[in-house]
Formats: sequence, structure tokens, C-alpha cells
Amino acid sequence: MRVWMMDEQRPAGDDRFMREAIAEARRALEHDDVPIGAVVVHDGEVIGRGHNERELREDPTAHAEILALREAAAALGSWRVLDSVLYVTLEPCAMCAGAIVLARVPRVVYGCADPKAGAAGSVLDVLAEPRLNHRPVVEGGVFADECAALLRDFFAARRGRR
Repeated sequence: MRVWMMDEQRPAGDDRFMREAIAEARRALEHDDVPIGAVVVHDGEVIGRGHNERELREDPTAHAEILALREAAAALGSWRVLDSVLYVTLEPCAMCAGAIVLARVPRVVYGCADPKAGAAGSVLDVLAEPRLNHRPVVEGGVFADECAALLRDFFAARRGRR
């Protein structure tokens, strides 16, 4: 896994598409969901987007990545989300990492690490598991501070409401 430092030059488009994922994360705040956002990009175009909707849908699987992958698969007309990049504001959990592997997404770019549930190297490393039939390129740390601040602010506000 590659972790980008703040001052390093990243591939063209990474900043733009991570900004779109951050905008999706902010949409989750409208319905009091944890602010995590994701976009799937194919040929330089967003074909799937999602933000956490677990509270809104009362669905434990309504994670940003899952919703973005569903939309991307529909746009491509295939469950294989090939030749695409998934941008997500938080390191994917085990469920989302499994979906990424099953969808054959070739590259994953995330914002901040998740030391409690991350499955791209923090707690587990599903995305690099050699026994699985697909292992995407994983790059983390893109706008990590901004992504982490969204989460910190959300949980601080939530604690303040109790």
C-alpha cells in the first residue's frame, strides 16, 4: 500500500475526485450519518457515488463504498467494475473491502486510515490478501487531515448532544 504525504505529487485527477468524495461525505451529515463519501471513476468520469446512509435507510450495509459500487455496476452494466478507481474518504472496512475485491476494482484511493476497523492495512488487509483472486492497488493519505477532521467534528458534535 502506498501512503501519500501532503506535499507529494499525486496522479492527475486524484485531488479532484477525492474532493468529490469529500463532498459526498458532507451529504451524509444532512441525515445524521457518519460523514464518509465515495466515488467510482471510469475513463475520467464519475459513474458511481455514495455516502453513508445507514441511519437514513436503517441498513447496516448502506456504506458509501457499497452504494457507489452499486451505482457504478449499473452504469457499466456489469458486476465487474473494471478499469475504474474507487475514491473514499475513510479506509474501507472488511465488508467494503470484500465488495471491492468481488467487483474487481483495480485501484482504491482513500483519505484517512481507520485504526479501529480498517481493512486495507490498519486492522486487516483484505485488499492485499494473497489467497483472494483480486488485489487492487491501494493508496491512502489523500487529504487525510481533511477527511479525519470531518469525522472528528461529527463525533465531537454527537458527544455534545448527549
